[in-house]
Amino acid sequence: MTNTLKISLKPNEKIYINGAVIRVDRKVTIELMNDVQFLLESHVIQADQASTPLRQLYFIVQVMLINPAGADDAREMFRRSLPLLIASFEDAEICSALKQIDRMVGEDHIYEALKAIRSLYPLERRALGGNDDVPGAPRPLAVGARY
Repeated sequence: MTNTLKISLKPNEKIYINGAVIRVDRKVTIELMNDVQFLLESHVIQADQASTPLRQLYFIVQVMLINPAGADDAREMFRRSLPLLIASFEDAEICSALKQIDRMVGEDHIYEALKAIRSLYPLERRALGGNDDVPGAPRPLAVGARY
């Protein structure tokens, strides 16, 4: 990190920094003055929210950041899942981005990888026929699953 980064948090908001969960009791601004891996609470998804292939990938990568003790297992799951995921999409833009995400994870740029995955959600929604949030719509059972 070449510059410091200031993050403003609301009362009772959480931030995950290098695997630690921090909750603030009042509005605060935190200044990160060196390289850290962090994730804002608003960017954390729960397992039951990992309802599409890219959201499942996001969840796997998120574990690397939130749970350093489980990072090796999550990294292995990422390595097994990514080729299946790339093969499941025909969209060249998604496939290209997934290769960049692989590079980011390999270089331990986890936050950037998560940000890149989130940016693909609209493309994924289009590729899956736009049924991402439709109740009763078919959901993939695992990363790489095809309809």
